[in-house]
Amino acid sequence: MNQSTVWGNVDQYITERLHQQDKVLDQVLQTNQKEGLPAFDVSPTQGKFLNILVQIQGAKRILEIGTLGGYSTIWMARALPPEGKLVTLELDPHHAKVARDNLTLANVQDMVELRVGDALEQLGQMKDEGVEPFDFIFIDADKPNNPSYLKWALQFSRRGTIIIGDNVIRDGEVVNDNNQDARVKGVREFYDLLAEEPRITATAIQTVGSKGYDGFVIGVVVC
Repeated sequence: MNQSTVWGNVDQYITERLHQQDKVLDQVLQTNQKEGLPAFDVSPTQGKFLNILVQIQGAKRILEIGTLGGYSTIWMARALPPEGKLVTLELDPHHAKVARDNLTLANVQDMVELRVGDALEQLGQMKDEGVEPFDFIFIDADKPNNPSYLKWALQFSRRGTIIIGDNVIRDGEVVNDNNQDARVKGVREFYDLLAEEPRITATAIQTVGSKGYDGFVIGVVVC
């Protein structure tokens, strides 16, 4: 049995023992596949990890950069209190339509604002609108723009805001100085910015599982 098969089997083991069967989330993943969305969703174990982090934080306001089909959106929205709000940004109109249907299926549509268009433009517009800071921010969009997303995330933060960045290990290529892939370079610049930024303290966790070898950056805004 190869290593990736073991990782996937362990993920399945964890899900079967620690997660209740969730037909809605299963349907969301099936719909995303049927509609031709790329299989970039977080895994069930990662989704519940995000859900638990939101609960630990006691977050009432969440910003998600990168909606795709709304799978991670649903996991996080379910952790919000009844008065909570989640703003999620998606570039692709088709992805956004699928996500809206999925959010309705999960009955979280009333607490989620899905904004469609270029994320950097949307973030600038939100700034002009005077949108208030968020308690929890999840960055999971195009990796070349990760440094810009982090700068915006800090503008929409307050002391104690949690910032999570997904896909920051890139199968270990993040340590390869010679890799010219724009996604890898964007993640490396993301790390550089975190290292230089005094307003946030952060670390990264490497992960393995059904999504392969990757990881999260986890940071907290300190001032």
